[in-house]
Amino acid sequence: MTDDKTMNQQNAQRKVLITGGAGFLGAHLCRRMLNEGHQVICLDNYFTGSPDNVADLAARNGFTLVKHDIVAPLPAGLDPTHIYNLACPASPVHYQRDPVQTLRTCVMGGFHLLELARQCNARILQASTSEVYGNPKVHPQHESYHGYVNPVGLRSCYDEGKRCAETLFADYSRMHGVQVKIARIFNTYGPGMSADDGRVISNLITQALSGRPLTIYGDGNQTRSFCYVDDLIEGLVRLMDSVDTFMGPVNLGNTSEIAVIEVAQRILELTGQDQELQFVPLPPDDPAVRCPDTTIARSHMDWSPTVPLEEGLQRTIAYFSALADQGRAHCATLR
Repeated sequence: MTDDKTMNQQNAQRKVLITGGAGFLGAHLCRRMLNEGHQVICLDNYFTGSPDNVADLAARNGFTLVKHDIVAPLPAGLDPTHIYNLACPASPVHYQRDPVQTLRTCVMGGFHLLELARQCNARILQASTSEVYGNPKVHPQHESYHGYVNPVGLRSCYDEGKRCAETLFADYSRMHGVQVKIARIFNTYGPGMSADDGRVISNLITQALSGRPLTIYGDGNQTRSFCYVDDLIEGLVRLMDSVDTFMGPVNLGNTSEIAVIEVAQRILELTGQDQELQFVPLPPDDPAVRCPDTTIARSHMDWSPTVPLEEGLQRTIAYFSALADQGRAHCATLR
């Protein structure tokens, strides 16, 4: 739902700062904002993102790519009207590589962006995560649930970092009147994912296409709910454009829950492969269930996912298959 003031903001050209803009979600969001006619500043330190992800945007009017780590003071002259903070590694293999840096990105980086938003009178959206719920004792997870998180575990740098960032954003809203939006993002997949990011969908698809056994953690009966990237980006945009009085947090994710082992079986069917499943120990603090209650997103933003899992998997498999073909073609030219 939007009011007249919000509609005017939507219709005017914006100067949009997207931190983590060269990552999976960030690159999709950069394209969306450019296609809507806005100026885009894509800021990334390339810890997990890559300039290759936005290389096709380099020549477009209104696009600026800046290499920078938001833990450090921000460059001068950014002057955005809207800020999407997507800057943080989002999969265990990456955020555990340097847990202290992950925590600093969440908190110190968030502080720098909030100060910028305060100085520029900009709206700012924090990309939080379903991991703030930890290994939940409530199912599905509603925004009023405060979570069950281990503060000293291997995942804590990310889980607690995002929880602390939510606190910081909420307090800036209360103390300084900054227009803050908080999105709790559940598992998201689609074209543009990195093959080595350690996420469920990318792992299983790349293993299937390469003929390797598919890795299943635990017995595979842990559940996830997978949201296609286009649906997620639509949710972020609608949250940014929501009425001033709505801060969130708001869950963004698919409510169709599925066991990981069933996802693996579907991927094998869609790729025409038949290799075995390889069961390995479950990582510490890995959640047994993960599924959002999206009542707030539906009621405040009229948002719900539209892309079915099978359709999204087909698009994602086609993307990874094309990458594999490009890799084989490149290797052939080097022989």
